[in-house]
Parts: sequence; C-alpha cells; structure tokens
Amino acid sequence: MAGNAQIPIIDISATQGDQGDIAKHLVAAAAEHGFIYIKNTGRDISAEKIQKAFELSKLLFESPLEEKQRCSIQQNNQGWSGMHSETLDPASQRVGDFKEAFNFGPFKDGRATQPVPASMEAHHAELASFRDACHELCRKLLFLFGVGLEVSPADFFTAAHNPDEPSGSILRFLRYPPPSETPDAQAGDVRAGAHSDYGSVTLLFRIPGQAGLEILTPSNTWAPVPVTPPGTENDPSPPILVNIGDLLSYWTNGLLRSTVHRVSFSPGQAAHGESSVDPRYSLVFFCHPAHDTPLVSVPSERVRNFSGVSSQAKEGNPYAERKVLTAEEHLQMRLQASYGDLYKDKSKGA
Repeated sequence: MAGNAQIPIIDISATQGDQGDIAKHLVAAAAEHGFIYIKNTGRDISAEKIQKAFELSKLLFESPLEEKQRCSIQQNNQGWSGMHSETLDPASQRVGDFKEAFNFGPFKDGRATQPVPASMEAHHAELASFRDACHELCRKLLFLFGVGLEVSPADFFTAAHNPDEPSGSILRFLRYPPPSETPDAQAGDVRAGAHSDYGSVTLLFRIPGQAGLEILTPSNTWAPVPVTPPGTENDPSPPILVNIGDLLSYWTNGLLRSTVHRVSFSPGQAAHGESSVDPRYSLVFFCHPAHDTPLVSVPSERVRNFSGVSSQAKEGNPYAERKVLTAEEHLQMRLQASYGDLYKDKSKGA
C-alpha cells in the first residue's frame, strides 16, 4: 500500500479576473491525477446543504426493504440496488459490490420522476435542490476546463451539459455496511470494485473519519484518498472530491485522465484518523452530457495537438480507442458491463 494519494487542493472561489489561473490549475490536476479536491464552493453547495443531503441518505437507507425493492433500479439507471447487485470489476470480483445505492434521475417541478421510498415523499424539493446545485457546480467546472484548454467557444462543454436536456446525469446515495454486517466477506473482497467513472465529471461528498476510497497510482499501487486532506481540517466541511470520467477523457483524446479507483475494506490501511469499522456513506453526482451529444473533436488546439491516448489513460478508460457516436451510447456500454443481469432482457424496465 502506498502512502496517501497526493491530490491537489484548488480553491475555486476566485473572482472573474482570476478564473484563468484557476482553470489552468484544474486542467493540470486533471491531466496528471484525474482527481482534484475543490474548496470554497461558496453558495454553489453550502456545508448545510451537504449535511442535510447526508441526513436524507441515512433516512432513505433505513426504509423497510420492501419499500426500497418497490423502487428497484431499472435500465434507465434510476432506483435502488441492493448488496452485490452491481459488479464494478467483473473480471476480478468474486461477488458483486458490498454496498447498496439509490440513483436519482431528473426532477420535474421539484418532484422526482421515478418511484421513491415513502421516507422521501416529504423531501422531494430538498433532493431536487441538491441535485440542481451539483449539476450547476459541474457546469461551472466544465466551463473552467474549457477556459484552461482554450476551447473555442469556452462554453463548449457547458453547452453540452444543458440541464433541460435528457442525459445520464445521476445523483447517487451510497451506503457501505460495516464489516460486522458482512460476515460473508473474504480476504481480497472489496466494497466497490476497481473502476473508472463513466461520464464527464463526478462530485464526491464524504463524511470525516470514514475510510475506503483508494486510487490506482501510476506505479500500480493503491493509495488511500483522505476525506480531510492536510490544510482543510478547519473547513466547514471536507473539500469536494472531483474526478474525471471516461467520457471526458475520451472526448479530450486522453489529455484529461480518468483514474481507476475502488472502495476497500482497508483494515489497518486507511488514511490517518480514518476507519472502516462503521457504515460508510457517500453522496455522488455523476454529470453526463445530453444523450444526443456527438463526441466530436474538441475545438481546442491543445487537445488536437495532444499525442494521443496514453497507456495510462487507456488504463483509466477501457473504451478510449473505441469509436463512440453519442454520450448515450457510451453510457449504455458501461452500464451493461456493471449490471449484466439487468440488461439481459432489453424489454425489461425503461
């Protein structure tokens, strides 16, 4: 096990005149690491809003099993998935992931457009507000990536992620049970298999003290990613972790790196002050372009002049050299690999 992952921390609270510098730092971090801590998001997503979302997540997972099963995940990637139903690394995993999850798709007029457990009925507006805030923060970051890559027009990525268009964007609540609730786990099992994310950018929110996330380093070792990296201990909430997804890596010819990561049980190998003894909760927002977005060449000289997809980028994006016509086609390939049984009968779900 390597030491803690060395991921840059970037303050994105700069004024308009300083955006160019922030954009350059974001692109440099995305190209080298694929992961970035961001802090001082201000009114974009407040500490209070994050805390409330975690409270709703815990409430949801405490729902009776039959309530969650009533909302089981469908081929639109929305709904509840139970223990072992998702296998993020099917080539290496003995069983599916040791986690349960709930995926929220789009909201309309402040209400979910999918079944939700009864415990969430009084909280549609709060869920919609948090999801919208996540999407807007992603669009802000995507605009900065456009500035940093000198894309013309600078809003090329932002325009492709129009919140009013159908897309694969998902707000996901996750609960990983503690080892005491998983007596069937064996040595070598992981809570979530090694994988890279499918979309453009991902936002990850975590609770201080809860271990598990690891990234695969260039030296092919696993490194823990602390929830609270040095220098952020006194912040109102931990910095948000941002990572590049396969689609944005593909779109930029591998210049922006999609890094393989996993969630491990990690006994004795967690970052300092973190533990895997308790349940682990996380909130994730996966941002995707509109379904019909063609993954054409990015209008950027830096991207065009990049020497091509590196071997490192290929590791992070198994579809880096495969021709993909639209954002939706790219997403469907990845979902079918993770939820094989769900997609065996294409007539099931919608």
